[in-house]
Amino acid sequence: MTQEQKAGRYERIFEQLHVLLVKSNNPISGMATLSALLHHKMKFFWTGFYLLHEGKLQVGPYQGALACIDLKKDTGVCWAAINQKQTVVVPDVHDFAGHIACDSRSQSEIVVPVFMHDGSIIGVLDIDSDERNSFDETDARWLEKLVKLIRA
Repeated sequence: MTQEQKAGRYERIFEQLHVLLVKSNNPISGMATLSALLHHKMKFFWTGFYLLHEGKLQVGPYQGALACIDLKKDTGVCWAAINQKQTVVVPDVHDFAGHIACDSRSQSEIVVPVFMHDGSIIGVLDIDSDERNSFDETDARWLEKLVKLIRA
């Protein structure tokens, strides 16, 4: 898929999600809906959220194979995105020190922090691919925009 095609697909997902969430006041419903849309329309390997709960990063709404329930604090790509307060793109998870392998088929990953209106982070959108080098700046830009639609 070209960058233009990818951007077009994300734009259509954004428009669809916006219509679905315009009257929603439940961020968990938004996360579940976004996970389903991205997983099926972008054909990602694993798509979902990890949410901060009592100091732990725990799995939330997702689509794909069985997930790790708790992610070890300050380890892996999800915690890196939280600690850096920014999107993290990993072209090859085997090159990322401390990568948490919930599924050995995962080859590349992108993680986007989910911010509340007050600027605090409630969790992350985590997307895995079973191919290396699957994510780039187009993915980062659009996923950040999509996540903003579900802010609590």
